[in-house]
Formats: sequence, structure tokens, C-alpha cells
Amino acid sequence: MLTVLRGGHVVDPATGKDGVGDVWFEDGRIVAPPAGGKADQEIDCTGHIVMAGAIDIHSHIAGGNVNTARLLLPELHRGIRARLANTPLSTAKWSTYETGRLYAQMGFTTVVEPAMAPHHSLQTHFELNDVPILDKGALTVLGNDDFLLRQIRAGEPESAINDYVATTVAGTKSLGLKCINPGGCEAFKENMRAYGLDDEVPFYGLTSRKIFQSLQKATQAVGIHHPLHLHMNNLGIAGNIQTALDTIDAAQGLPLHLAHIQFYAYGKEGNNAFSSAAATFADKINANPNVTVDVGQVMFSQTVTISSDVLKQFNSMPGAIPKKGAIFDGDANGGGIVPYNYKISNYYNAIQWAAGLELFLLIKNPEQVFFTTDHPNGGPFTAYPELFALLMSAELREQVMARLPAEALQFTTLPSLKREYTYYELAQMSRSGAAKLFGFTDRGTLAAGAVADVAVYKESRDKAGMFRRAAYVFKDGDLVVKDGEVSHYKRGKTLHISPRFDNNINKRLDSYYEELYGLPRGIFDVPDAALPHKDAFAEVACKE
Repeated sequence: MLTVLRGGHVVDPATGKDGVGDVWFEDGRIVAPPAGGKADQEIDCTGHIVMAGAIDIHSHIAGGNVNTARLLLPELHRGIRARLANTPLSTAKWSTYETGRLYAQMGFTTVVEPAMAPHHSLQTHFELNDVPILDKGALTVLGNDDFLLRQIRAGEPESAINDYVATTVAGTKSLGLKCINPGGCEAFKENMRAYGLDDEVPFYGLTSRKIFQSLQKATQAVGIHHPLHLHMNNLGIAGNIQTALDTIDAAQGLPLHLAHIQFYAYGKEGNNAFSSAAATFADKINANPNVTVDVGQVMFSQTVTISSDVLKQFNSMPGAIPKKGAIFDGDANGGGIVPYNYKISNYYNAIQWAAGLELFLLIKNPEQVFFTTDHPNGGPFTAYPELFALLMSAELREQVMARLPAEALQFTTLPSLKREYTYYELAQMSRSGAAKLFGFTDRGTLAAGAVADVAVYKESRDKAGMFRRAAYVFKDGDLVVKDGEVSHYKRGKTLHISPRFDNNINKRLDSYYEELYGLPRGIFDVPDAALPHKDAFAEVACKE
């Protein structure tokens, strides 16, 4: 059926459109306007903003850590839904059903889980497959695994490391590579409780710098579009801005993506020895176009932190709100679950909130910085509409700042920042830039040939309300949301890449797994037939 969205304000940075126009689609794809100009279905979008479906590049929605959090937080289970509004963790919902529904209602059509453990990949894909409406993807975690660390310690050639990275990403059916506190999680098992960029991992004698640089090069060499997605050392520690600056220098001009950088934007000024260093961080990012970042914005709410950075999570356990948590040391990274409540009256939380917004407002290129709350670590993804509103309104930010501890405002530049994001800049951050980051050529745009993922919002002064309840959302040309409510459920696809490698690496891995586990390595791979329906996976082409 040929459909036209007529007369809306079309915002599509990928094609440079920012004005009133029409969007046509048929058979699940955006099409050029036909010569006759007649459609089978016409929808009047006058007074609406029309964008491509939004892409979230970093949201923890599936996998072992998410499941551990579900076990830790029984108050979230459906059977006691009537109590949800009155329980401490009522904003940290994340069932597969709710994930798809709530994202779709906000105009999102693609979401990436950023931390898939290789040995948990099959379970992760089962969960992603169960999320309705959305297309999904994941990043495979390496950087604390014994095989890789042995390779680097032995001085194996880059080609061998490249092959290991490529076969792991291909076997787990992911979109690229994530590295979490490289070496630090392995050092934690040897009772280290602090670990920096140039500290050495016991037994292996490798620094974090050496590990991430090896993975950074491998990611580029095997044709993965998305740069190495790096969770740096010293997350959440006062003065960790120096770690962030040193890490950017260590990238040596190669592409690198830094995750949830708000948690690294801290200095030591003031009586509390905790201040925002976001302005310094933003200057460094602006001067290094090889680096992309997502923010990990803190939003004032009860949430729960989940991470494979077990060293950090172990150190955070005493501050858990409420007082419970879980740490497990599995192979490679393991995981940690620590509930937390960000309070507007808390000096430290106020600095975190301000630092994130400073980064958004001071980084000049909207396609170099990406919105996230690092769901659920800085806040639930359902807080995105409020975040967009804050970025678009200096007046709204001032209203919130008036409620912060006065002392906190002395140690942030936020009160002086009057920049307000435009719809075009929001679309660069959440559509065109996100698509470029992952090498998506078929989404994040309303260009002819792209998938017909379209979000339509009724323009309003209430920007949070506007972005929370889209007027229309189309997924592959099917109307899935109308007037802010899901009107039709469908199944999305799981996106992945197939990087190139020498097959001899799999013979080595088979021998390694047989010796270590008594099992063939292939049992951890995700075959095409793993999911119960046809065409569950869709391959994204690698770089040439």
C-alpha cells in the first residue's frame, strides 16, 4: 500500500531536510513521490514533526546482568503490578514486552544492547528476539578474557588477534565490540580494588592501555563499522577526568567510542572534593574528531545500576539504595547489580546531573555525542523525553537548577550555558549520527530506499509530553503506534555483522576450549536457526 504523510515538518539530517514536506513509503520502504502524486492512504501531518525512527545506541535490555537484576528485584514482577507505583524501584521496569512497547511509543525503532558476554550470547538473543516491534542489536564484550590476554602477553601478531575478534563477533551475531574496564575486571579477581590505565593485570603483565589499543586496532582491521566501544577505567571516581583525557590521547587518532562519559567527567574541587570537569572533557572531545561518545545522563529517580565492571560495582555496594546487591565473577567480566537512588537534594548527584548536560551542550558536533542514560544506570530509558526537553530549553534547566544544592552550582559551568538544541540537532544525535556510527545505510533517514521506520510527533510547547507519546510510529511501513499507544505488535529483526577472519583461529579455539572446559567452542555460537522464526536476523555489511 502506497502511503503519504502529508504536510508535516520533515526533519532528516541525512538528506538535509528541515522544513514542510511529504514522506512517501510502500512495501516497507521509503519511496520517491510518484509522478501522479496519489496514494492509497494519506495522513495529514500538518503541525507535526516527522523524523526517521529513533536509534538508541546504548541501552541494557537483555543478557545475564539484566536477568540477575530481575531476580534481585522481585518487586518489578508482573504478579504484583498493583504495588509497582509504591515500590522503590518502580521506574526500573524492563520486561521484554514493556521494553518494546515503551520504546515504540516514544518513536524508537532500533535499540542496541551494549554488553553481550560471548558465553551468554544465545540467551541474550532469545531475549532480544522477544522484544516486540523494535529491531535490535548487541555488542560483544572482550578485554578481560583469558584467550585474548594470553595472545597479547605472548606477543602474537595483530593478524591473530584480529581473527579472534572477528570470529567472536561473527559467532555471537553482534554489531561490534565492547571493552569494559580492560584488564580491571581480571585484576579484581586477584584482589585489586583500584585499576588505572597503566596498571598491570596480575599474571598477565598487561596494562589496560595495551589491551584496549589491541582491540581498537582489531576492530578497524576486520571491517567493523562501529569503533571499539570502551568503558574506561575508574568509572565514578572523583578526579577521573585525567583517566578520560589520557585515554583519548592513547587512542592515537584511531576511531574510538567512549561510553557513558558523564561518569568520567569529575574533578576534585570544593569542600566535597567532587566537582564537574565536563568543560575540560568537552574541549578534548571537540579537538579529537576521531572520538565519539555517549553521555549516560543522570536523571533524578530511583534506578538500579548494572555493569560487567565488577571492580566498580563491588566498590559501590556500600552505597546501594535499597541495601541489596549482587556480584558474580564468571569467566571474563562477570557482573554486578547495585540499586541506587539519584536525589536532587544530594550534592554529588546534582554534580552528576549537571556534568551530563554540560557535555551535551559543550560538545559542538551533535553527530559526535549521543543521548543515553546508560539505561538503567543513570536512569531508565523512559526518562528520554525529559532529557530531550532539558536539552531544548535553557529555561527548563534553570527551573531544575533552582532546586539543586547551591554549593553544587559553584562547581559546574551549566548556569552559564544557554544553548538550546533544535529538532535538527536532536535528529542528528538520535537518527543520522547513530546510523553512521553503526554503518546502517537503511535507517536513521527518510531517504528513498530506507526502511519505512518513521516517527511523527504533534508539536507542542511541552517537549517531554511530545516525545513521550508519538502521534504515529511506522515500523517497516506498518502503523504500530497511534496517539501515543501501541496499535499493532509485530516482530522486529536482530541486526548483526559478519567480519572476515582466517578460519584457522577456530581450530585453535576448539583446542583451547577442549582443554579448559572439555567442550567444543562451537556450542557458544549462535546459528541462524537459533531463533524460532524465519528471517529473525538481518546482516549489516562490514566496511570494505
